[in-house]
Amino acid sequence: MKDDELVRCGWASLRPGPDFDLYRNYHDQEWGRPLRGRVALFERMSLEAFQSGLSWLIILRKRENFRRAFSGFDVEKVAGYGDADVERLMADAGIVRNRAKIDATIANARAIAELGSSEDLSDLLWSFAPPPRPRFADASEIPAATAESKAMAAELKRRGFRFVGPTTAYALMQATGMVDDHIAACWVPAAAS
Repeated sequence: MKDDELVRCGWASLRPGPDFDLYRNYHDQEWGRPLRGRVALFERMSLEAFQSGLSWLIILRKRENFRRAFSGFDVEKVAGYGDADVERLMADAGIVRNRAKIDATIANARAIAELGSSEDLSDLLWSFAPPPRPRFADASEIPAATAESKAMAAELKRRGFRFVGPTTAYALMQATGMVDDHIAACWVPAAAS
């Protein structure tokens, strides 16, 4: 894709190359856009956990493989995974083969399933979204964690979720539009939550 000269957040400003469209499209069409829904939020929570310590680009490149490997992030199916599934996932070169992250994804599916019909994952996660604030002028002003992400992480841990510490919780908040961390000059319009 040709560079369109639009101002974007620094992390999305790759030079044209094999991953240019992938990264730019994620920034332009998904990141920071309000996202709700059990499957969609479970997927993002899982991918943010897998990303921990790695480049987001690695996760984007493997996203379809993750979807296939984790049954489309169907909560009930993943909650039912057993030892054979863990071994299958550990042998799958198409995903990040980290046992702790695989185990956490399965544990998180079970924690979501335990919410049952009385509580919605969207409502739970979005209850930690802070009020809207002006965009930061520069990415260096964006925090790695906030009081809200610390509270979210603590509540998720209390409910049996794993691999969702304050920094990962904040990345989830950014990715799903609970906070708007596009820089002030970025062309992406602020989205209403």
